Order: sequence, then structure tokens, then C-alpha cells
Amino acid sequence: MVVGFVGLGVMGRPMALNLLRSGTGLVVWNRSPAAAEELGRAGARVAADVSEVFAAADVVLLMLASEEVIHDVLGRGTSRFDAMVANRTLVHMGTTSPEFSVRLSRDVARAGGRYAEAPVSGSRPVAEAAQLVVMLAGDEGVRAAVSPVLQPLGRAVVETGGVGSALLTKLAVNLFLITQVTGLVEAFHFAAEHGLDLETFRRVVEEGPMVSTVARAKLAKLLDGDYEVQAGAADVLMNAELIVAAGRRAGLATPVADVCRDLFAEAVADGWGDLDMAVVLEAVRERSRVRRVGAAVRA
Repeated sequence: MVVGFVGLGVMGRPMALNLLRSGTGLVVWNRSPAAAEELGRAGARVAADVSEVFAAADVVLLMLASEEVIHDVLGRGTSRFDAMVANRTLVHMGTTSPEFSVRLSRDVARAGGRYAEAPVSGSRPVAEAAQLVVMLAGDEGVRAAVSPVLQPLGRAVVETGGVGSALLTKLAVNLFLITQVTGLVEAFHFAAEHGLDLETFRRVVEEGPMVSTVARAKLAKLLDGDYEVQAGAADVLMNAELIVAAGRRAGLATPVADVCRDLFAEAVADGWGDLDMAVVLEAVRERSRVRRVGAAVRA
């Protein structure tokens, strides 16, 4: 089977490389050509455009940045879209609202194609190590056909049910991730501002019940002042906004997610969006600075 892969960004690039390493025949396309050329050197066929990917592959994986990008790249609502997806299986692997995925699945079905959504849990290093958790939703027959294609990407492919359920699961998992990392960042800031030895703080965290792979990775970044991107702050903000919006639609309170969303919005507004989510520390620092200035003025 030849598999298509569209979208070779922070996550898509290592995912596509792992498919190649597993022996999957791959045809790729990316909006910026440099990443596609790298995959070409690794053995993938580089398509001239998206239509060529669909013409060459029975299953096409999309790892695109947003709903708007997916709409533009696929040309939804045009005859080009209908011609591309007819008799093909389209697998949406990015993070969007579940409602967008449901609408996209209907468009694909009307054009005579098949559809699955398969968002992933994990950051760039996790993708590089082929340790992602893939959440797979769609009709039962489509899930059965797509699951083996996705196996080389991670430690598990977890089927969640019908279209929309995988993205809701992803948002629930990301709510936990975002609030966990933001809490760790605030704890790190609290320890630093009280003059504690930060290596001692790290040791206590890593020896205690709160330790996790994520905590270890982000603590290392915080201690080193290293904001090289693993999960970008702008992407985290997008996820937080999707989480809050999904909660509002369901009539749910998301008080912790609301605060995290606001902090990441501040970090992105201050120009930190292209850096790792650990950079939300800068938003916490700025809030502390504003509080101290306000206290000094009141005094």
C-alpha cells in the first residue's frame, strides 16, 4: 500500500519518517518545500501538489495546523476536492474542533470517499521515538483498515468510536496535559522566587508521586532556560481555546483550563508563541512583575 502524508511540521515530519522506517511506501507534500525535500532524501516520493498525493495513495494522512489550513489545502467545496477524495481514505490527524471533523467527514462521504480522524497524544520527542498514542475514530470498517497503517507511529492505536469521539478524547487528554504543565511552571516559579535550590526542587518532584515523563522533560527545560519547541505555545493556546469552547457548548465549567488559556494567550501576545509551552513561565513572571508594581504604587 502507498500512503500519502500531507503536512510535515513539528509533528508531521517525525511521523512521516517513522512510516518510512517501517517500510511504508510514502508520497508526501508540504506547503513549505524544505521538509518535503528532507523526506525525499529519506526515500519518500515528493509530490508536486496535493492532488498528486491523492492520485498516488489509497490512504492519505493529514497533519495540518488548523481548520483553515485544511480547508485551503483540500479545496473544500470545489470540484478538485471531490475528485481527490473519491475512492480514497482521508485520515485527519491534526487537532481541530470535533464539529469540524464531523463536517469534513460528511463532505468526504458525499464525494465518495472514506474518512477517519486520528489525533495523537505526545510531543515532538515522543513522535520521534514512535511512542505516540493514536486515537482513532470512524466507521468500524474504516478503523479496521486504517489501524495497521497507523501502528508504526506509536505505542498504541486506541479506537474511540464514531467521528468526533477521538478529538473529544484528545481535548480531554490535553486539558490534563496543559493544566499539569502550567501547574508545574507555577510551582517552579514559586520555588525560584522564594530562593529555593532548584535542583533540590527537581529531585523532590522526581522522587515523589507527581513525577511523569512530561514533568521530567519540562523541569529540565525550566532549569536550563531551554524553550526549544517540543509542543509550541501557540499550538497549546489553540488547544486550550478548543477545550474551553467545547466545554461551553456542553454547558460545562472549565475553571482551570480558563486560567491556563489566559496565561498562554498572554505568552503568545508577548511574542513567545513559536517556543515550547514551558515558556508560559514568562507569562507567570510578567503577572508577578505587574503585581509587585501595583503593590509598590499602592504603598
